[in-house]
Amino acid sequence: MSEDEPVSDGGTASEPVPKTETVETEEEHPLEWDEPDNNDLAPEERSSVSKRPEKQDDRKLVTGDATFTADQARRFPQLVHAKVLRSEIPNGRVVDIDTTDAEAMDGVHAVLTPDSPTVPDGKYTSAGQSYPEPSPWDMQVLTDRVRYVGDPIAAVAAEDTETAAAAVEAIDVDYEEYDYVLDPEVAFSEDAPQLFGDDDVENKIVGHDYSRNRMSHIEGRLGDVEEAYDREDVHVHETSWETIRQSHANVEPHTTIAYTDEDDRQVLITSTQVPNHTRRQLAHLFDIPIRDIRVKKPRVGGGFGGKQAMVVEPIPLALTLATDRPVMYEATREEEFYAMRSRHPMQVRARSAVTEDGTIEALELYALSNTGAYGSHGMTVAGNVGAKPLPLYSKVPRIHFEADIVHTNVPQTGAMRGYGAPQGTLALEGHLDEVARDLDLDPIEIRQDHYMEIGDLDEIAGMMGGEGAERRIRSCGLDECVKRGKEAIGWDDIDQPEADHLHRGIGVALSAQGTGVAGDELGAAQIMMNEDGSFHLQVGGVDIGTGADTAFVQIAAEELGCDERAIIPKTSDTDNTPFDYGAYASSTTYISGRAVKKAASDARDRILEWASRMLEEPVDALETESGEVYSTVSGDSVTFEEIGYESVYGDETREHILGKGSFSTEESPPPFAAQFADVTVDERTGEFEVNKLVVAVDCGVAINPGMAEGQIEGANHMGYEMAVTEGITVDEDGHVEVESYDDYGFRTASESPPIESILVETHEPTGPFGAKSVAEVPTNTVPPALSNAIREAVGVRITEMPITAEKIRTKLDDTTT
Repeated sequence: MSEDEPVSDGGTASEPVPKTETVETEEEHPLEWDEPDNNDLAPEERSSVSKRPEKQDDRKLVTGDATFTADQARRFPQLVHAKVLRSEIPNGRVVDIDTTDAEAMDGVHAVLTPDSPTVPDGKYTSAGQSYPEPSPWDMQVLTDRVRYVGDPIAAVAAEDTETAAAAVEAIDVDYEEYDYVLDPEVAFSEDAPQLFGDDDVENKIVGHDYSRNRMSHIEGRLGDVEEAYDREDVHVHETSWETIRQSHANVEPHTTIAYTDEDDRQVLITSTQVPNHTRRQLAHLFDIPIRDIRVKKPRVGGGFGGKQAMVVEPIPLALTLATDRPVMYEATREEEFYAMRSRHPMQVRARSAVTEDGTIEALELYALSNTGAYGSHGMTVAGNVGAKPLPLYSKVPRIHFEADIVHTNVPQTGAMRGYGAPQGTLALEGHLDEVARDLDLDPIEIRQDHYMEIGDLDEIAGMMGGEGAERRIRSCGLDECVKRGKEAIGWDDIDQPEADHLHRGIGVALSAQGTGVAGDELGAAQIMMNEDGSFHLQVGGVDIGTGADTAFVQIAAEELGCDERAIIPKTSDTDNTPFDYGAYASSTTYISGRAVKKAASDARDRILEWASRMLEEPVDALETESGEVYSTVSGDSVTFEEIGYESVYGDETREHILGKGSFSTEESPPPFAAQFADVTVDERTGEFEVNKLVVAVDCGVAINPGMAEGQIEGANHMGYEMAVTEGITVDEDGHVEVESYDDYGFRTASESPPIESILVETHEPTGPFGAKSVAEVPTNTVPPALSNAIREAVGVRITEMPITAEKIRTKLDDTTT
């Protein structure tokens, strides 16, 4: 959302919003969806979808044959290596920089500063989002106006990393230091040091006030919440919550190789989630035509949102333009923690008006988001604090959400799995649990009385997304998720430990997410048939280790009627694959998968047409299965291989069988999760053990159940980390205190509780073969479920993450004094 675009306020009303709908609304958001005949297959009718074929890259990964960006370096004998000089102060200006000694070193090919000819001086955002980006253009490739410890000042290209690092050390920098601010509440005051002036930022975002370090202010409402608070028959509850600065902790660091090819075009091999966005942003920044930039994504060793940004690519491109040599920049593990991206730490307040019998008359969330030094993804992440959790309770008549996104002199934040929903879900689900306890209500029943069900019109999403963002709920397995989760955790049969000082409790939290960004996504695919009946699938969708390529192949195989092994996926090369927005917002299977299905259907139509000629039977009498076309009338058949040879070598007519598909949508169907946490707490010390996590997820039809379960368990592990680790901490001088995995306290599998994932199948008619998203929704639920479980076990509430034994013991002490 740019500066001049209004945020919908959803209107106000003096009475609860009526649930009756106009004819126009029913026509715009119909419950019945016109899906292809083969989209809703019973389990026994599926040949590839819902099966568990081996993931495309499994064997390569376990044998070490998988190649990532850094492994491509061996292809370039002239390759030089990049290192970056980063600011040592949190706020100030570079008044002098002396590169003489660095430039004189043997093996150094270039030293770049903000004034170097190949370094762009324009502003940009690193956020990998649609165009124009809903993030401010407030960054520069190299800068002499530094705003956090880690801002890039200079870059070096040398024969090896050791020489490059030594050259960086040899650069002498003088700073003019300014006062700095680390706390977002302090930063929001009128007297705080100001990070930006209005003239320092282009593409400013709605609600900005840089005199108070506010990057953006957003607000949405449905009904009149204040009216509910004024009623005498309601209880008003308020709670406050705080989340950590979480690292993506990718195994593979941000890495890019840049070079100029024989056609004088700029090529980047890079570990990215957004190849096409990166190409467009580089073209804008370096003033190079899009046609002259190629971005290739090899295998990616984890993204989780951290690579939904053009984080490092400009620096090796500037160096390759300066040296006329291929350049590789591979971030160090230390840089990953202090100079790349992290989850936005937030303070979130929840407020509600609830009657004695548990009817929720109003819900509010307010978020103060610390976006750090720059505004990448700042407004859109904060918007999701409300836009993802609140719609889950679609039967609440009055909703209000508000957020302030504030700059501080700490490392910048960005997209991360869940994208604002984990922060909002912690506050909302913890708050509802506290409300239920205060009113002596069942914590599950109060949720069930208000959550979504099939047929609901989600007006709350429209409240935050503006006109047209409302969505009809056509699939919802929440009841089944809750039922199966309760059974798996033993909700109704809790045995307390024998020792008097040990107490066991079970907590619950629910969550909804989205599937892509409604009205702001595009995926495309092409499938080519070879003579032997095999296929090349070209798709712009980005596999970042999730198994997307495998899912694409399964979708195509189901549509074509062939074995998965007959399809070779080729993905994410801006020269050779169709356009795609990239891997984010849980969109890949839904958006790119629909494009694949359409392309495969297009190819299948041509296959049937050729089979009709060869069998001399009408197309309507033909079906595909197991790599052949057969007649439902005569039983005669012809193989895909026979069709392949006939189509390209036939005597009379020849054709290369191609299928194309492109997909965008105004829909974003929510997946759902019911999370349960079983914990035992020692009241003497506050120490606790998480006995088990159970999460039941409605992701529609799981294209590959094994991969879906892996996504669920990985997401729950990330949520657990968010609940119990300190995250990335910053000292009083603005320096990040984390340099390694050991410092970060990353929980290994052996240090994590057992996780039971449960797939609840529903059918989403807008998705490919009934699928919707799965990867993010289980990220949101562990922190509130664990907080609720501890509250159940020992009666104290931890609202500030992480949950620690010390905090529990302190709370217990407070209750006895």
